[in-house]
Amino acid sequence: MSIVEDLSELLGAVNVLTGKDAAAYSHDWASKYHWTPLAVVRPGSTEEVSRVLAMANANGTAVVPVAGNTGVSAGTYAEGALMLSLDRMNQIEEINPTARTARVQAGVIVETLHQTVRDQGLVFPLLFGAQGSAQVGGALATNAGGSNVLRFGNVRALCLGIECVLADGRVMDLMNALHKDNSGYDLRDLIVGSEGTLAVITRAVLKLVPAPSAYATAMLATPTLEDGLAVLHRIQAETGNAVEAFEFLPEHYIARHMERFADAREPFDKRHEINILLEVAATSDAQGQADATGAVPLVAQVEGFLAELMEKGQIADAVIAKSETQRVEMWARRDAAAELALADKPNIGNDVALPVDQVGAFLEDAGARLVKVDPEVDIFWVCHLGDGNVHYTLRPSRDDAGLMDRLMETVEDVVQDLGGSFSAEHGVGLTKRPSMARRKDPVALAVMQSIKAALDPKGILNPGKVLPDQ
Repeated sequence: MSIVEDLSELLGAVNVLTGKDAAAYSHDWASKYHWTPLAVVRPGSTEEVSRVLAMANANGTAVVPVAGNTGVSAGTYAEGALMLSLDRMNQIEEINPTARTARVQAGVIVETLHQTVRDQGLVFPLLFGAQGSAQVGGALATNAGGSNVLRFGNVRALCLGIECVLADGRVMDLMNALHKDNSGYDLRDLIVGSEGTLAVITRAVLKLVPAPSAYATAMLATPTLEDGLAVLHRIQAETGNAVEAFEFLPEHYIARHMERFADAREPFDKRHEINILLEVAATSDAQGQADATGAVPLVAQVEGFLAELMEKGQIADAVIAKSETQRVEMWARRDAAAELALADKPNIGNDVALPVDQVGAFLEDAGARLVKVDPEVDIFWVCHLGDGNVHYTLRPSRDDAGLMDRLMETVEDVVQDLGGSFSAEHGVGLTKRPSMARRKDPVALAVMQSIKAALDPKGILNPGKVLPDQ
């Protein structure tokens, strides 16, 4: 029997997809990469995942884990490989409001978790554009970030425990809910962010936080990025670090958003080069409960800061959301980033991290260097300014692999000169493997290769991703 027949016997034929039935799994989210998998297998339990991997390992068959398939680094490219989907393992096993934890299976949709814990007055503070289809396992595998990293960190910081299956089928149980566990190497943090190259995450214990009693959400325009950071630091100091998002949308982003969406509205009466989406969350009822006049103390407090900073010239314009509808509209503008960035092809997606005070230097220097390589290159970016993460998309003048590689290397040069990283939150996958070879410390790469060889000696787990060839 072939391995596909064996897997059909194990899981049931309905859970082993081939041919046309696997078409939805045969390309990445942006349809930039296409492939034909050997089959897509859909186990329904950790035990079944274990048996699938043991079988694949014995046969030397490549296995590519796939979650919501919302990544942008081609991490699920799977030509001729088994794709392992955990979409059937989608149970929220427990919400513990006292410990503020959620115990979930890896196939749970992030937005489903948001909705479930909301009923308990809690929040899972991982917010990004694809949360309606992204799964917990994929978010953990890529160490996803999003708009709330400024306050809560990447998803690694939100994970207390995991269960995962190793390449040979052994199950590693790290499913504790402890905030402190100093018993040896931190294997949980090793697996989180490994992009399915070391193990398949099947379950997790996640941190929850109290739902804010109110938000103060505003669009700001500042004369300079330095002014923007000064505003951030002032509001953080005055609110006890309650800023949850501080997103930089440049003028060209606003222009493209207006062109793309017929019902879009300008954030201000006139255009500004530096537009910032600010969101502050009330951390107590005293801050979030409206008084007899209907005023919310947090909103009034933030309005006061903004008025003061406008008088000082650090803010050129400001609009604060007066309703949930206005807040949603502000966020919809920001959440359209991926669609705007990837609308035109060919494109080069850069996801870089910089010291927050070097973002301006990066934007200026990278722009100047890139036009020397390709005078007609189109540059589009949006930035998590609070944590220094710039999503920097290039559309070259022609679809030329050599030109595209030179443009990416140019961006890498600037990032390296400024002490940054070529990968902030999207992962390495397939697209950034050349960057790993060029930019990662050779000793660090050698250690990573050793870990890969120890945990997956046959190299069956997501082969060709993350690590460059030795």
